[in-house]
Amino acid sequence: MVDGAPGGPRARTADRIVFLGHATVLIELDGVRLLTDPLLGERVAHLRRQTATVDVSVVADPDAVLISHLHYDHLDLSSLRLLGRDTPLLVPTGAGAWLLRKGFTSVTELGVGEVAMVGGLEVTAVAARHDGRRRPGGPRAEALGYRICRGRGIYFAGDTELFADMRDLRGTLDVALLPVAGWGPTLGPGHMDPLDAARAARLLEPRIAIPIHWGTLLPVGASRRLRGGLGEPPRLFAECVASLAPSVEVRILAPGQETTL
Repeated sequence: MVDGAPGGPRARTADRIVFLGHATVLIELDGVRLLTDPLLGERVAHLRRQTATVDVSVVADPDAVLISHLHYDHLDLSSLRLLGRDTPLLVPTGAGAWLLRKGFTSVTELGVGEVAMVGGLEVTAVAARHDGRRRPGGPRAEALGYRICRGRGIYFAGDTELFADMRDLRGTLDVALLPVAGWGPTLGPGHMDPLDAARAARLLEPRIAIPIHWGTLLPVGASRRLRGGLGEPPRLFAECVASLAPSVEVRILAPGQETTL
């Protein structure tokens, strides 16, 4: 057991999920606020946000931030600084010392199968198939997904390719947050396209699947054709799920939209 710092007392609110673009999701469950892979600004490296910048007040004071891996579009230091250097961070093993050197004061490393308790929620690090290194010259750390559980089970896949052991989570999930695209015209290894994400939904059998990692970022100077296709991946994902896993409800949230559970 790895102990995470619980948040302070807070009025009970409806369980909800807010998709904030790319892999950034606010999960509010049993009054606890978790934020995944925060990317809050207008730009990261050579990528520019194609949707409205996140209102920081919406994500203020999370009980913990879950980092899936160290790529710039998933671990953005400027976004973490906006949240506050004392915000509790759950990160893959190998990233902790580096983040402490960057000035963050509450960092807990997790390996696959390890658990942190955050305000009564059990957050378990689960496997992902993705190169999690920070290049060039940054630390090496494995990529993770996370399962969040207390009554309801929510799976945040981070970045991953499809792999058979996803089925180990079957029967434990109300919601799966599944990446369905990338940020350019092609997907490299370690990712899922809409069809692979639908195959993941078939393996996982959640009650609800929400597509993420789409519609938010494009390289600077991207063509009009690419900009016009930003909304295609979740639509294709929904079509594939209807064929492959018809018992799974797909909820498509545009960046900034939310759904209650």
